[in-house]
Amino acid sequence: MSKKYVIIGGVACGPKAAARLRRLDPEAEITLIEKSDVISYGGCGMPYYLSGEVKELEELWSTPVGVPRDPQFFKKVKNINVLNNTLAEKIDRKEKKVIVTNLKTNEKQEIPYDKLVLAVGSTPNVPPIKGIDLNNVFKLYHPYDAEKIKSLLESGKVKDAVIVGGGLIGLEVAEALTKQGVKVTVVEMMDKVLPKMLDTEMSMLLIKDMEKNKVDVLTSTKVLELEGDNEGNVKSVVTDKGKIDAQLVLISVGVRPNIKLAEEAGLEISENRAIKVNEYLQTSDPDIYAGGDCVDNENIIYNRRLYTPLGDIANIHGRIIANNIYGKEEKFPGTVGTSICKVFDFNVASVGMTEEMARKENKDIVTVLAPAPDKAHFYPTGKLIFIKLIGERQTGKIIGAQVVGYGDVAKRINMISVGLYYGITASDLANMDFAYAPPFSPAMENLIVAANIMRNKIDGIAKSISVMDVKKKLDNGEDFILLDVRSPKEIEMMSLPYENVRYIPLGALREKCDELPKDKEIIAFCKISLRGYEAQRILEEKGFKNVKFMDGGILAWPFECKMK
Repeated sequence: MSKKYVIIGGVACGPKAAARLRRLDPEAEITLIEKSDVISYGGCGMPYYLSGEVKELEELWSTPVGVPRDPQFFKKVKNINVLNNTLAEKIDRKEKKVIVTNLKTNEKQEIPYDKLVLAVGSTPNVPPIKGIDLNNVFKLYHPYDAEKIKSLLESGKVKDAVIVGGGLIGLEVAEALTKQGVKVTVVEMMDKVLPKMLDTEMSMLLIKDMEKNKVDVLTSTKVLELEGDNEGNVKSVVTDKGKIDAQLVLISVGVRPNIKLAEEAGLEISENRAIKVNEYLQTSDPDIYAGGDCVDNENIIYNRRLYTPLGDIANIHGRIIANNIYGKEEKFPGTVGTSICKVFDFNVASVGMTEEMARKENKDIVTVLAPAPDKAHFYPTGKLIFIKLIGERQTGKIIGAQVVGYGDVAKRINMISVGLYYGITASDLANMDFAYAPPFSPAMENLIVAANIMRNKIDGIAKSISVMDVKKKLDNGEDFILLDVRSPKEIEMMSLPYENVRYIPLGALREKCDELPKDKEIIAFCKISLRGYEAQRILEEKGFKNVKFMDGGILAWPFECKMK
């Protein structure tokens, strides 16, 4: 007798599980239940529909050759029964059936199962803000949300927009709306954007680029209420730092697991308020599996479960669930938390722990900030990227990385992501055999350079200070010297506007080091601080005892600069 597999949720994990089950078990009866009329869509593409880069909304749920993945497609191509516009109301675990309601006809139906998959996704967080129910206040959670926003934009009524939340979706939409001629303000309650991905100095580099693109970014700012006009349309956003005009507001403050159905069925819920699953993605009921945004995941770096709502992980879950249901046993190994986005021409990626997170975990760490072109310095299309590595001092193990900038950050973050799965150390990374040719990377790949800097720091050869700590010293009025060892031509183009800056080109430092006081702390820097490191070594050779170089050099300085 053929098996009955029922899958609740038709976006990422659910359709992947259904398709894989069909390939493994041609005789099975497979039913996919989805409350929306749209299934198997790429939600991450919605900002690009708003920007106009994706021309038609239907492209988000079409195959690469343009065939819509609708119920007819799933039935004809995969022999999967899709019940869209159908709400799963209750799971009867004892009788092993799901009670559903057709949202168009209100007809109820009982669907029996041998194995059940919960791919019920997440629910947008809705902050308790007065006026959040006004017209033209949106959450970008479903393609139809994108369609409503696009329609409002095309009406010509939107000149100003406010995005509440500086996470991935919020920043991508900031770019999309700006490209549509809208003045955008991002309001973030934390002290930086992408707070789960980036440390402060890396976030500041991103904000600097967003401001170049005419987006206002207000961090450490709380939204108090939304004000409406006489017709119930939003007209302004009131924050603790003032009022902002807005004819469109996007609430983008994250999501939480959708656990209602599972909780009502008596399934165990995790400490993260997600559906609790084991390493096989099996719930507390052995005949029910769960995956995607409704579950949490074992994080390999933290060595505990964290909530990681990402589309790629949902698809991986779907395949593993199908394998386990069929009897092809497979464990989900966990995640390292790899994320990436593009905001205008600035690319942002991270994996593992940030420095801030590592310090909260009481780890003894070493950090590196290494800017450089993503290709050979003489190759004409090279673009600047910044690499930050976070490693354990005692073991040299890499536990996190951030890569931002205008060049190829995806390649680098994926290299590190693979390394983190296998416990890579700075020494391992420094000796990797990466592909080299000038159109693709420097001869010493950026990651190798960063890893060698970390090795030198761990060995006590390289002594650095972060740009953030240098700024704190300046703000506190500490008495130290900022030694700029760049050429006069470089200094003419860009320099730091502080009275304690001294200029001695690296080539003249051995001859002129007597001009520097030995009783003061000296912090050397150049463009990226390769020469700053050389200056540190030279001055130590000459008997100076308190010398450091500034990590990342002037290119990584996110604060004020004098520009030509």
